[in-house]
Amino acid sequence: MRHKFIYIVILLLFALNKAQANTQSDTLTVGIYQNPPFVITTGEGKFEGLSIELWENIANSSNLNFKYELHSDFISILKRLEYNEIDLTINPMDVNDLRVGKFEMTQPFSISSIGVAIPYLNRSTFSVFVSNIFSLEFLEIILMLILIIFVFGFFLWLVERKHNKFQFRPGVLGLFDGLWWSAVTMTTVGYGDKAPKSNLGKAIAIIWMFTAVIIISSFTAGIASTLTISGLQTDIKNIEDIRLVEGISTVGASSGEYYLMEENIPVTQTYASPILALRAIAKKENDVLLYDKTVLQYYINRLSLDEKVKLLPFTLKENYQSFMLPKNHTHFDKINVGLMKEIQKENWIDLQRKYDVKGK
Repeated sequence: MRHKFIYIVILLLFALNKAQANTQSDTLTVGIYQNPPFVITTGEGKFEGLSIELWENIANSSNLNFKYELHSDFISILKRLEYNEIDLTINPMDVNDLRVGKFEMTQPFSISSIGVAIPYLNRSTFSVFVSNIFSLEFLEIILMLILIIFVFGFFLWLVERKHNKFQFRPGVLGLFDGLWWSAVTMTTVGYGDKAPKSNLGKAIAIIWMFTAVIIISSFTAGIASTLTISGLQTDIKNIEDIRLVEGISTVGASSGEYYLMEENIPVTQTYASPILALRAIAKKENDVLLYDKTVLQYYINRLSLDEKVKLLPFTLKENYQSFMLPKNHTHFDKINVGLMKEIQKENWIDLQRKYDVKGK
């Protein structure tokens, strides 16, 4: 009798261990990373956000057990998914041909688009004009121009002072005569009160005339660029306008960086996070920031940057976004059907509004 009792106890323990093992094997590992407003870490292993609430609704309605596994970025999650070390990620992943070939992509639940942020310019046109006129860059241009005028005027005076003493006087006054001739010739005013008579002087004059045309054109373009760069930023309406901007920034390994690479637009500065990139824009360290518009809007509001950073009203390159699982995952159909049911419910729109997300 005693042996039977021990045998029964052993069978119960074995069954209990097997049930626990089955429960653990049926627990899905959900890879996530901080990505507001979809996934937001609130401390002590707790999370919130659009993707979190959406997934937990799916899991509850489909009776799925799960646990979260926090990662530093999406690259780590992609590696874990590829080696079947996690069951899925609920961070919105852009749907593209490469990912569809390597992973299972669910029904899209969000639409991503690249937003364009610029420093908020609250100065008047007159103040911008005055600040640029008295800037160091503008002063350098003026000084360089005066130096070139003086050099050509000096050489012409040096040649003409012996052949044309009345128009190019000897001494310091003669240097002024050369400077006057050089300035009048460059500006094409053409008073005619001073003109070279020697052959060498005429040769110098011809060289200076053609050189002056090039200098004036470049000088005019430089001044126009300096005085209108601030206005250019506010006139950005498409990718071609962005090509004209010098300081272009983005977040590394993001859709914004890939898009700029596709368009062959050089990136001036790459940041590790959208927070760092937005703070740099707020300090006017860059002229333009390209990154996911939803995330930019979230951080602009959260960091109270709406008076320092302006999010332009247009977007670039929209992408559908989905949950992602390893290829041929056993729970794919259940999760995908559960997702489709959730985004067809009436409270899905309210959930999107709660996190200020434009969804599908």
